Order: sequence, then C-alpha cells, then structure tokens
Amino acid sequence: MNTDADQQLPNASARRTGPDAATVSEQGPPPVSVSPAYAAGRLARALRTATLHEDAATRERAGSRAAKWRAVLSGIASGSLTVGSRTPVAAFPAWVTPEVVTGGFATGSAAAGGPLLPHEEEAARRAGVPATRGELFAHHLTEDGLERLWSLLDDGCYEVRVPEEAALATVAWLVRAGDLDAAAELVTELAPFADRLRFLPRPARRPAPGVDTVHRRTVGEASAALARRRPHDAVEAQREALSVWRPFEDELLAHRLEATPPAVPGPHWRADGAALLARYTALASAHTRCAKHRDPKSNAAILRRALEEELAGRALAPRLAGLLRVAVSSMVAKRGLPGSDRHTRLRRIQAEHAALPSHHAMAALVLRRLARLDPASGTPDVEGPLAPVSAREARECGLPVGAVVPPALAGTVRSALSAPLEVLVERGVVPSAEVLAQLVPQLVAAVSAERYADPALRTLMAATYRAFRARRSLLLLNLQHQVRIGELPWLRAVEGHLGADADAEESARESAHEALRRLGELAVTAFPGTLLPNPLVRELAELGRRAEAGTPFVEELAADIFMGTFTPKFLVAARIAADLLEGGLYERYYGIDYRRVRRMAVARAADSALGDRGRGRGADEFAALCAERAAAADGGRRGWSVGANGTVIEQAQILTTHNLATLAARVRIEPPAGWAGLARDCFATVCRLVSRVEGDPRPLPVIKDAAYAWRQMVFHLSLCSPRERAAVLAWMESETTRRPTSVRERLAPALAGLRLVEAGGSFDARGEADGGRARRLLGWSTTGHWIRTVPPTR
Repeated sequence: MNTDADQQLPNASARRTGPDAATVSEQGPPPVSVSPAYAAGRLARALRTATLHEDAATRERAGSRAAKWRAVLSGIASGSLTVGSRTPVAAFPAWVTPEVVTGGFATGSAAAGGPLLPHEEEAARRAGVPATRGELFAHHLTEDGLERLWSLLDDGCYEVRVPEEAALATVAWLVRAGDLDAAAELVTELAPFADRLRFLPRPARRPAPGVDTVHRRTVGEASAALARRRPHDAVEAQREALSVWRPFEDELLAHRLEATPPAVPGPHWRADGAALLARYTALASAHTRCAKHRDPKSNAAILRRALEEELAGRALAPRLAGLLRVAVSSMVAKRGLPGSDRHTRLRRIQAEHAALPSHHAMAALVLRRLARLDPASGTPDVEGPLAPVSAREARECGLPVGAVVPPALAGTVRSALSAPLEVLVERGVVPSAEVLAQLVPQLVAAVSAERYADPALRTLMAATYRAFRARRSLLLLNLQHQVRIGELPWLRAVEGHLGADADAEESARESAHEALRRLGELAVTAFPGTLLPNPLVRELAELGRRAEAGTPFVEELAADIFMGTFTPKFLVAARIAADLLEGGLYERYYGIDYRRVRRMAVARAADSALGDRGRGRGADEFAALCAERAAAADGGRRGWSVGANGTVIEQAQILTTHNLATLAARVRIEPPAGWAGLARDCFATVCRLVSRVEGDPRPLPVIKDAAYAWRQMVFHLSLCSPRERAAVLAWMESETTRRPTSVRERLAPALAGLRLVEAGGSFDARGEADGGRARRLLGWSTTGHWIRTVPPTR
C-alpha cells in the first residue's frame, strides 16, 4: 500500500515543465521535475545568515546548513544524487538513513556516517582496537564484544538515535537467542557498510523512561535553550535609564532649582555642581547603554551645559538661558518638584521596575536548579525549578527574594514536563496537532514492540521505532513511498521471534486498539477543526495495523505535485464514510452520492482477485469521481493547475471525511463533550480563522483552513441527534452575532446554506442557492473565492 503523504512537497522544491505550466492545462498534468532553484535559494539564505547575523552560534549553525546545501547542489549537478527517488544516493540501499535537509533533499551523506562520535572512540579504547568503524564492527562480533552488547541489552542503558545504531545489538540478541543463521545473514548485509556507518548503540546513564509519560524536550534541551538567552539590549537600556540616568537628572534639576529665583544659591552650590559634572563623566563612562543623555537637545544636556558655563565663570547666552528656563519648567510640569509626593511616587514605581531581575539573570538561576536533574529525560516536576527566589539564592546570586520566574522562561522549562499526553495538552505544553505528532512515536513504539516475546528485544525494537520515526522524509515523486520500518535488515532478521502465544497476540492487538482510540480522541478533541497532520496520520495507521482494525487512514496531498490519482485506500475510506453518513446532513450538504461510492467500492472489492490491476482500477474510478465533482463545483473548469489540483484533492477529503469517519466508525472514538460539543468547538475555529481574512493580502490559506474546519463541523453535526443539531445551529446563530461585522457578513452565506440543507433544501451544481445568498463553503477555487468578495467593514 502506498503512503500518500509521500506526495508531499514544499512549494518551489519541484516544478512543472512544459508550456503554460503555471496556468490550467487542458492536456492533463505536465511532467514533474526537480528544480535546483529551491536548493540555491536555501543556500543563499544560509550564506547570508552565516555572514551577517550578529550571534556567533547562529552564524555557525547557518554555516553548517550552507555546507549541506552545497552538497545538495553539487550532487544534483554531478548526477550522484537522484532527487525524487527513494534511493537518492546510489552508494546506499534504501534502508540507510540519509541526511536530509528542508524540502526533502538528500545531501549525499548518511545520518549514521561522519567522524567517529565520542562513544565510538571510547568503545575502541576500551576494546584495545584501532578507532575505526570497521574495527569496532569486527570487535563486536567477538566474544568480548558480544558480551558488552548483551550487557547493554540486559540493563537497557543505551540510546538509539538513528536506526542503524540498533543493528549490532540486534546481531547480539540473535546470537544469544541461538538464531545463528539470521545473525550471519544480517552481518553479511551490514558488512559492506561497516567502515562507514555507525552500528553501535550509545551508552546511557539509565534505561529509557516508561511510556506512560512523554516529554516534548529533555531537561538538557530545555537547559540549552535557557543558556542561549542573552541580555536584551532594549530592556537593559531601559533599566539603565530608570536606575542611573533618571535619578541623576533629578539631582541636576534639584541643584538648578536651588539657583532659580526667588531661591538664592548656597555657599556650596558651585562645589556641588562641580561634583555633579564629575559624577556625570564617571557615569557616562560606566553606563553606555543609554544615549539620550548625550542628545544636546535633551533637558538633562541643557542643564549640564548651563552648569558648565556658570562654573567656568561665563554668563549664559540668551538662547541657552531661554532653553534652561523651558527645560526646568517642563521637567517640573511633567513629574513635579523633586521630593514632592507626585515625583516621589513616580520614581518609586520606576525604581521597582528597574530592580526587577533581568530574564538573563533569572535564566542563570533556573539553569542552576535544572543542573540537579537528569539532562537526558524530562521531569515530572517543573514547578520546583520555577519557584520564586529563596533567601539563600538571593544571597548567592544577588537577586531579590521572592522574584518570580518570567513566563517566557517558565514556558521553556515546562516544555520538559514529563506527563501523560492528555496532561501535556491540557497544560498547553502541546499547543498543536503538529507538536502532538512529534510525541506520539514515543507511545506507538512501545505498542508496536509488544508483539515481541523477549523483554530485551521489545526494548530494542521500541528504541529502533523511535529512531526510525525521527528519520526525515525524502522528496518523492510518482507515488513512491517512503522507506518503511519493515525494510530495515535488523527488523526483518527478528520477524521470526514474535510472540507465538495467542493470548499475548490478542493482548497486543487490544493494547494497540486502545492506544489508537486514545490518540484519535485526543487529536480530534484537543485541536478541533484542524486537519490531522501527516506524521500523526502515519502513527495512527501504524496503530491501526497493529490492532488489525481495518483503518485506511489517508494523508493530505500536496497540490503542486499531485498527479491526478489516489491510492486504493482512499476508496476504502470513502466506503467507510458512506456506511456511516449515507442519508445524513453531511451527504446532503456536500451533494454526495454515497450509494455510488458504495457500488464502486463493492465492485472493486470483487476485482481484488485481479491484484494490483483491480485495485488500480478502483483508484482510477475514485480519482475520476473527485475530478468530476471538483469541475462541477468550480463552474465546469477542467485541466491542470495547482488550484485545480487543490479542488480535486479537497473532494477526496470530502468523500473520505479525511479520517473522521474511520475514527468514528472503526476506532469508535467517543469525544468527552459529545459530537455537539465538538461541532461548537469547530465553529469557534471557523470564526477565528475567518476573522483573519480581512486585511490579509493573501487570505487563501486561511480560507482553506476555515473550510476544512467547517467540514469537520458538518461531520460532527451529522452524528448529533436532531434535537442536539437544532440546539447547536441556534447557538451558532447567537454566537455569530457576537463576532465582528466582517465575520458575520463573510459567514452569512455559509450559515444560510447550512440552514437550507438542514431544512431539506439543496444547492445547485455550483454549491449555491437562493440567488447566491446561500452557499456551500469549500476551501479551493480557481475562479476566486466568494468569501473574499464580502465588502470590508468601515
């Protein structure tokens, strides 16, 4: 089964060739080729940053990126890289993890290659062999080397950061299990790369944490982020102004007022003035962040200049005397006389602000606290490192007692919280479905590894899975699929060691199904109106396979390289949607003939005996149905363009519900707030997105996202009872009145269309009714979206 996420590609990393490739083509999709312009642009950006950025660490990172982009361009030019292929580097088989940069471009290097790492050098020193990967590989096939690997397998104190680092440990496990044939076959497959790739696991201080909790960052990563914080120049300049220059200006003003009629200067006035000027020189030399005091037009500069003239025995020039009178009167009028209640209150508030510890100083304190924790994992307690400054810390660091850690620093520390996924979502540590997708492999790895009977092998395979999911996707063309974890030679080698007990297998399936239900519910309820990101879809699909749940999860496709066809699972997903939604609001709102979809799916199921040819026929028919519906909704326009592709892909999402029907019907998720609550949450997302349309010169991405959220809302409404649906529709009408006028006007046709369909009406072929006052809300269009035409508010 192809993974359709592999059609994903950032804009500009591939291009269409042929005449009028940027416009609609009546001849179908022109061929796709990979343009080096994207890589060249990335190289230019990296070089600018490496040359011009003020931060040395940022320049160094940009220099590293520039070197990788040079390698990409060099490989493309020389032909050593085949961009768009699942084996882009001819020297490596598909299972070797390539080094991949933004856009899915392989650099030509292997992620497990490069110079020896410190743990490899230490392993060579301990073994007494030359520090080369080939020698290390050979040593760990000896009795001493296997003993070392067996020890790691038993205590679990190791890490696997790229999948290749699990290979030799798998060999050791096979030898201990007595499967010498599988071990020998695996060694034979690895040996040609033994001198180039890192096949040893990394030692760790403790075993990997359990899977009941996950973390977004390790303590070490959070600490590194805090350590990168530097004093903020503008903030520190303001602090200097409030703590140094404002008090000095008050002294200048008070000194001047002693000589302003009717006051008479005292005997020490001149000596005090000289001391003030001398102190100014010292202050200006020591405190250089503020420059305002150097402005000759500033009040403080006028007071100083006048004092300098008088102490030199010179009479004030008329212009300077006039400026002096204005400066004194304006300073007194603005803040009051020095020492007055008004002036004292203002300076006290400013002094309190200036005394607040800087973020940089507070970050240093938090770093001291975090240093006591394990840097390689998260922490269940993030409130301890965020406690107010204690009396002892105040004595040691000079910070005020009770000072609170600023929210910006607290957020960095809380990102290392180790807790169940639901808790991380609730506390805002996981702010989006994309971040959720980054954490899910930690859980899915454990579920996938449950099918292995031996505990040590389960731990090793879970570590391999986590590392494999960190593998970056390649840019692929022509419906090729990314390398799958089952293609790793060491995964294939242990396939014969799955749990043979029927009860254990059933338990593993139940565990996978429970994890699938849990993650599905969390993704749908925590981020309402948001498409499931492709990395999360892949994890759900993996759980579905382990649970044997019959869940054809489908990915979002990229419009810029869409080839006009879909893989067979799209039709299977549409059949599930048909079984769930036929005759309901969703089918009627989107004008779907689910009976036709069911007939198509049944016919293609009967063709399954034909193998790929039968499945391909079903995929072609599904693609034709999507194109037919897209053309009707878009005024009959057909042909190729990115926008036209988008309309076809959107129709596929409509027919399949983009995984919602699969989650509801096959996984049987049960939203805690019910489907009505989810519908309300989706409508709130729609309103939030539509509010961003006004004033946006390029609003189409926002409109597209709003239409996706609207589609999810209609799906949820379809699963409500008639009474629940009526209550939600009434709430939506009321909620709209509280929104800005631009939102009300832009959503009015969509709401009118929803009311029309709920009352039994229907749209015409273009998705309109009542002379255009009621409309079906879709995201893609090649003729201009009607939401943009609503007059902006005044």
